Amino acid sequence: MILHFQNARLVDPEALTDEPGSLTVQDGVIAALDGDAPEGATVIDCGGKYLAPGIVDWGVKIGEPGERHRESMKSAALAAAAGGVTTIVARPDTLPPIDTPESLEFVTRRAADAPVRIRHQAALTRGREGREMVEMGFLRDAGAVAFTDGVRVVENTRLLSRCMTYARGLGALIVGHPQEPGLSRGAAATKGKFASLYGIPDVSPLAERMGLERDLALVEATGVRWHADQITTAQALPVLDRARAAGLDVTAGTSIHHLTLNEFDVGDYRTFFRLTPPLRSEDDRLALVEAVADGTIDVIGSFHTPQDEEAKRLPFEMAAPGAVGLETLLPAAMRLYHQGGVPMARLWRAMSLNPAERLGLPAGRLSVGAPADLVLFDPNAPFVLDRFALRSKSKNTPFDGARMEGRIIGTWVGGRRVFGEAVNDEAFA
Repeated sequence: MILHFQNARLVDPEALTDEPGSLTVQDGVIAALDGDAPEGATVIDCGGKYLAPGIVDWGVKIGEPGERHRESMKSAALAAAAGGVTTIVARPDTLPPIDTPESLEFVTRRAADAPVRIRHQAALTRGREGREMVEMGFLRDAGAVAFTDGVRVVENTRLLSRCMTYARGLGALIVGHPQEPGLSRGAAATKGKFASLYGIPDVSPLAERMGLERDLALVEATGVRWHADQITTAQALPVLDRARAAGLDVTAGTSIHHLTLNEFDVGDYRTFFRLTPPLRSEDDRLALVEAVADGTIDVIGSFHTPQDEEAKRLPFEMAAPGAVGLETLLPAAMRLYHQGGVPMARLWRAMSLNPAERLGLPAGRLSVGAPADLVLFDPNAPFVLDRFALRSKSKNTPFDGARMEGRIIGTWVGGRRVFGEAVNDEAFA
């Protein structure tokens, strides 16, 4: 099938442009940019709406194995398609963790029939317990795109150094969670007047800087490729700048929730705002938005973390941390665009091109020969979010009842429409 998208506004994260144009898809890849529709092509009139590479969402939790009641491969994939996410990069913090070639093969087989692409990270240590390195070479051969213990910081510095040295020899990417565990353990809010007033266990932003400084010292010693999963404080940004100035192979991400929400959103102890790391001050949030705009922060992700109702219906500090975000990543990002904080193409560089390039994936670009993973959306379409309308099994979104802008019109993976008009979710049962 040949598809021709016309009357579109093309978002090109490589050229950092969003301009009127057309695009032709043939055999699952982008065949041409601009020009007339080829003979026999199915023409899609975009009506002046935005056509961009599909989002590559790095850091998504899927509940298989062990927590399928919170999120299955199918429900995560359907939520992704509805959110314009064409590639999920899943976390290894499952039950049991993805820490062996066999467990990675299992989730890879489970993901094979999903309507979107699903790639997996593997644990850095066995059981994510920080005691013994995984079989990194075998896991990489089995398809692991990166190695991480997620929010469980490897406290044994000698072991982490060995992991980094081994990864350097393989050319593998390690993803770190920059927090000093002794300071951050048990914290549910950022240290300040708000946390003190509400009586919530807190942590100083210094914990993030300290964790980042330690990890970057080991990166300097080993030369490993390294990525910070979530930078959430202004104090960490100069540390990143110094590492890059020193020539270290370092990138950094943040979550859409830390870019669009702050500590005051907790309000009346609403546990949907209980995140790890906790929500930060408004000054930190503004510093992160600026860091995305100038390229200091490379990647924006949803850090989709499904939790069931029982896990959230607890006192704030006892509630399970995390929020779903696959379907809300794009409309939440539109807040940054409409507020003038981040241009559209820069947003797509952070949500699509940069994660794809860092992980060695062919996605994230509008260029001839690239996979036809596309999202068509209207950045100005308003709606009120109803969490019960989300396709995720879990409904723990902090945006419930929020007025948002940015509606997905259609999502294509390899030239196949997986969300939008005439697409039935049951086709992917």
